[in-house]
Amino acid sequence: MAAKQPGGGLPQPRSRFRQTPTPNPSPQGGGAFPLIMGILNVTPDSFSDGGRFLDAGAALAHARRLIAEGADVLDIGGESTRPGAAPTPEAEEIGRVVPLIEALRRESDTPISIDTMKPAVARAAVGAGATMWNDVTALGWSPESLGAAAELGCEVVLMHMRGEPRTMQQRPRYDDVLAEVGAFLKARAEAALAAGVARGKIWVDPGFGFGKTARHNLELIRGLPEIAALGFPVLVGASRKSSIPRIAGDASSADQRLGGSIALALAAARGGAAMLRVHDVADTKQALAVAAAIGHP
Repeated sequence: MAAKQPGGGLPQPRSRFRQTPTPNPSPQGGGAFPLIMGILNVTPDSFSDGGRFLDAGAALAHARRLIAEGADVLDIGGESTRPGAAPTPEAEEIGRVVPLIEALRRESDTPISIDTMKPAVARAAVGAGATMWNDVTALGWSPESLGAAAELGCEVVLMHMRGEPRTMQQRPRYDDVLAEVGAFLKARAEAALAAGVARGKIWVDPGFGFGKTARHNLELIRGLPEIAALGFPVLVGASRKSSIPRIAGDASSADQRLGGSIALALAAARGGAAMLRVHDVADTKQALAVAAAIGHP
């Protein structure tokens, strides 16, 4: 594991997070593929790995594994946003994520993203060493969120979600999901810019599985170039989502959805995604490297 250089501090997020149009050069020299964001949920109830990494030692060990597998970014969350999830108290969420971020920052310079909708949690996480705020509410949970993002100066991910986690999968409906999601992301990016967030710090995420049916998700993956055309780098998080067995017509559990997750990752890369949020870092990187060698994505 890479150690921090004495007195060096963290690398600048822009240099680590973004290189247009796609950040990572193919190891074969035949194109590029997206950055990989490794998922680490320090929660008891996340849909795929809830409870597995609630213990501090288990969480740190898994973070080290994700880094060793080649994660470009770690996305650490202390509150589940799975369908039906109940809110987590702010102090409890901070208590789950901050010690882990501090421990990681003592031994690694891998960029850290905090997955939260709460400004106070984001502030605490950035104070501990995080350099990205990944918000499923697109900085809309609190009236303070936009100002906090501008004040912190970190990278921000603005994600689309219909409703809130407890209710988002209750008969989601759109007249034109691609147009509506695109319009929402454009409006939230403009709100962030107006609040003082630098354009170069803004990412957008169409919110695969957040208030969408399997059909909606497929339409968003197919139409990803239109989301990328908004002019902001796109993050896609489709790993292990429940749409995979619905699309494939099987009953696979969350940890049995690697094939579908990789198929969606490759499609997202072809569509212009600049970063993929995944559980299976090594497998995804391998698939992208082979696809790049062939001439895709």
